[in-house]
Amino acid sequence: MTTYKAGRHFLQIPGPSNVPDRILHAIGHPTIDHRGPEFREISKEVLLGLKRIFKTSGPVVIFPTSGTGAWEASLINTLNPGDKVLMFETGHFATLWHSMAKKFGLEVDFVPTNWRHGVDPQIVEDKLREDNDHQIKSVNVVHNETSTGVTSRIAEIRNAIDRANHPALFMVDTISSLGSVDYRHKEWQVDVTVGCSQKGLMMPPGLGFNAISEKALAASKANSFKRHFWDWQDMLKANDNFFYPSTPCTNLLFGLREAINMLEEEGLDQVFSRHDRFAEATRRAVRTWGLEILCENLSEYSSVLTAIMMPDGKSADAFRKVVLDNFDMSLGNGLGKVADRVFRIGHLGDLNDLSLIGTLAGVEMSLELGDISHTRGGVAAAMDYLASTKK
Repeated sequence: MTTYKAGRHFLQIPGPSNVPDRILHAIGHPTIDHRGPEFREISKEVLLGLKRIFKTSGPVVIFPTSGTGAWEASLINTLNPGDKVLMFETGHFATLWHSMAKKFGLEVDFVPTNWRHGVDPQIVEDKLREDNDHQIKSVNVVHNETSTGVTSRIAEIRNAIDRANHPALFMVDTISSLGSVDYRHKEWQVDVTVGCSQKGLMMPPGLGFNAISEKALAASKANSFKRHFWDWQDMLKANDNFFYPSTPCTNLLFGLREAINMLEEEGLDQVFSRHDRFAEATRRAVRTWGLEILCENLSEYSSVLTAIMMPDGKSADAFRKVVLDNFDMSLGNGLGKVADRVFRIGHLGDLNDLSLIGTLAGVEMSLELGDISHTRGGVAAAMDYLASTKK
């Protein structure tokens, strides 16, 4: 029986994304003393480089964790048990962050949506204006909702908070947008930005980040949540000398240094433009096929992924199996409310024109094999767009 499959596996889920050879080779560096001078220099490069990626002059802390741990650190370093938090049900991951907040005893005003829109800045302003006693201590938003392909407008939300003249902290999850979509921690006056390694930074899972404002840092010195491993103060004290209070993921930091170098070699603006271009090519293919994009608002389309709705009566998971069995390609599954109703094409990270066209070709052929009603020509539409926009 033949088990070998020629060619590479197409990993087109919206993260973890493909890890480039340069980063894999960097991670394969022999492990070194994490208290020694060589490691200190690597750590310095990484901590300073992350500030440029987050676009901040303030501290960025690195935890050996997934994004879930970085979520937890954001909450327990800044808030107190019983505090009120404003959150928005923009998708599966916003819902998980909400569930975590409730477990910590926070009172959450969780604004519902149909998962096809991002956070409405006007609702943010209205909620904060109604909060005359300033009971709301933080506004927590997912920038790019990985489950839906919807991107919330962070700058507009910041303006809404300012118009309401409200002192709430502003926390943003950039787990799937960091390194893929323009993000400005300092300019947008975000107090805590949550990120991780395995999406736009092209790394394996294992590193979580908190970018911290002075306002958030002050809150962390006064709040009452008990913490040890997640304590910013211990981390920042050690980071003053570019070390860590516990054993860091040394080899992942080798990879992270290389990832930062790669992003800056291409140029962040060019990275963002490339993601925008691939997203638009994908959407043109989807429209040509006659399928529906989950995101309804053009201004909220994600450049990280596209979530595509299946025709009524068709299983998205069955379709994904057709894709995997026939073309050795993994697409993202539907999560939560949209389970088995959508499939997700990731177009983030280390991706070029031909990789995207190969991905879309696999989808179009699978629509035929899976007996999904569609119009042929989606790949051609994407190719026309990519060719017309190639610099």
